[in-house]
Amino acid sequence: MSSRSKRYNANNEKIEAAKLYTIDEALQLIKSQASTKFDEGVELHFRLGIDAKKADQIVRGTVQLPHGTGKTLKVAAFVPANMVEEVKAAGADVVGGEELVKEIKTTNKTNFDVAVAHPTLMKALGPIAKTLGQKGLMPNPRNETVTANPAEAVKALKKGKATFRSDTTGNVHQLVGRVSFADAQLRENIDAFVDAVRRAKPSEAKGTFMKSVTLSSSMGPGIKVSLD
Repeated sequence: MSSRSKRYNANNEKIEAAKLYTIDEALQLIKSQASTKFDEGVELHFRLGIDAKKADQIVRGTVQLPHGTGKTLKVAAFVPANMVEEVKAAGADVVGGEELVKEIKTTNKTNFDVAVAHPTLMKALGPIAKTLGQKGLMPNPRNETVTANPAEAVKALKKGKATFRSDTTGNVHQLVGRVSFADAQLRENIDAFVDAVRRAKPSEAKGTFMKSVTLSSSMGPGIKVSLD
C-alpha cells in the first residue's frame, strides 16, 4: 500500500475525525488546504444504505449542475447521417454512425468521456457494446443518453449535466466543481446533486438511505459533513 504524502497527512491532522462538519465549514477547510499548483476538483461522496448486489437497488440518475463541474466533457454522438451537422453544432466532439462503430471496433479505443445515441443507432452499437460497457460509456435511456433529440442531450452535457451510478460497494461519487469556484456556486452544485441522489432512492432500499456524506478535494482527505 502506498503511503500518503506529507501534505495529505498534515491536512488530515487538521480534521476532527469524529466531527460532522457543515458544508460551509468543509468547503473552507478544502479551500485552505488546496494545492496552488492546479485547480483541484471538489468531490462529494455518499455511502448509501443499499444492497449493492441487488439490481433493483442500484442508484442511478442524472443531475444538471447549475455551474458545471469545471471540466469540459468530450462528448461522442452516434447518430444517423441527417443529424450529424446538428449534433456538431450542439458541441459534440466525436460524431458518426456505423463508420464510427467500425473505427472503435478496429482500434478498441475511445477518446471521449460520455456518449449519446439516437435510438436507431443502438442496434449498430452491438459490436462495441462490451468495449463501451467496460468503460462506462454505453448510452442508456435510464440516464437520458439514448434520445430522439441527441443535440439537446449534447448541449446539456456540455453545460454540466452529469450521470451517476452507485458502485459495487454501494457508494456514489461526483465531481461538483473546482476549488476556484465561489462558495455559492459550490453550494448550489452540491444541493443539486444531493437532491438528485435523494430522488434516485430505490423503493426497495430500507432503513437509512444516506449513511454518510463526505466532501473532499481531488488530492485531499475526506471531510464528513451533515446535510441538516
